[in-house]
Amino acid sequence: MSDDIKAKQNDVKLYATQAQQADKNEEYPKSVRMWENAIKTLNQLIRIDPNKYNVDAYKKKVEEYTEIMEKVKKKKVAEPEGGKKDSEDDKLQKQLSGTLITETPNVKWEDVAGLEKAKEALKEAVVLPIKFPQLFQEKRKPWKGILLYGPPGTGKSFLAKAAATETGGKFFSVSAANIVSKWMGESEKLIKGLFDLARQNKPAVIFLDEIDSVLSARSDSENDATRRLKTEFLIQMQGVGNDDDGILVLGATNIPWGLDPAVRRRFQKKIYISLPDVKARRLMFTLNLGDTENDITDKEFDILAEMTEGYSGSDIATLTQDAIYGPLRKCQRAKFFKNIDSQHIVPCSPSDQGAFRMTMSEIEKPESLVPPKVTFEDYIQSIQKIKATVNQKDLEKQEEFTREFGQEG
Repeated sequence: MSDDIKAKQNDVKLYATQAQQADKNEEYPKSVRMWENAIKTLNQLIRIDPNKYNVDAYKKKVEEYTEIMEKVKKKKVAEPEGGKKDSEDDKLQKQLSGTLITETPNVKWEDVAGLEKAKEALKEAVVLPIKFPQLFQEKRKPWKGILLYGPPGTGKSFLAKAAATETGGKFFSVSAANIVSKWMGESEKLIKGLFDLARQNKPAVIFLDEIDSVLSARSDSENDATRRLKTEFLIQMQGVGNDDDGILVLGATNIPWGLDPAVRRRFQKKIYISLPDVKARRLMFTLNLGDTENDITDKEFDILAEMTEGYSGSDIATLTQDAIYGPLRKCQRAKFFKNIDSQHIVPCSPSDQGAFRMTMSEIEKPESLVPPKVTFEDYIQSIQKIKATVNQKDLEKQEEFTREFGQEG
């Protein structure tokens, strides 16, 4: 029998003992977590133990522990002194459950244009440990924290949602409003409650967008409450005394140099999400257009991709939205329309066969109006108005940070 199998068998015994002790102490959430850990380890043993008799025993244990765990879940926390039915931690977790977005987003890797290196890094960090836990033994441990950084609008949040979709776990999207409180000591408790809630819903991804707004570099001038919040986050992310397997913390920021050095260290992988290259920009145009009827050729898409050097993904989405409005503007300006069938009309030029004079406001049946298709000219007009939002100085700072601390995405 391999040392790995023996170690896991010992882990199962330890988890079961801790679960039983926690149940006896009326620490029911902890008891459930320990039973879950025991069941998870048994399932790993089922996959790796070649002895079929052992496997049958593991399966029986899984059924037994699952039944016990379900009974523990139905137990109520003992009523503390003063007649309060819920502990303080339970109340905080209820508050977090009501304010956080806990969902599994429906975003796939193919929905993210470009960023191939970043996607590969996230697959390695997120998908492999969940789907193939047997690969992560001994010194090979899953990543605990990943920082996505780069110019605004490059798809950092979108990548995080794709990673969450692939895990099939809970997705906690956290903002400063969820974890910062004006009451003394409340922010630290919310941070702790967040991580406790994630541990109870493993596998889970905790996504902190605009992380610099909460965890900026510490200074002598900041107040004690802010300092304590940062300290609690660092403690929770370190995972001291807690089982954090199955929990990934994803952070996103536009200004990584503003993060506290200790926070930066907790994010073991730091991935630069750069502006899209020409191939990615071309794909973004087609993705953003979707099924909208258009007359744009492949060659014209290539030209648009070349013309939008320096545009972010968000800029291209805005540009496309403006171009899609082009046909509506034509309808508003039109002085002549024509019938395309017995029930529908489109704007046209005065020289078109069957053209008749009319304005948009004079159309008796609004549902009869059909807008023209989006054209290359609509995009050209939009490009004159919609400019890139990322300047060269910002890009230079991002690239300098990458050379010093990060990796290319």
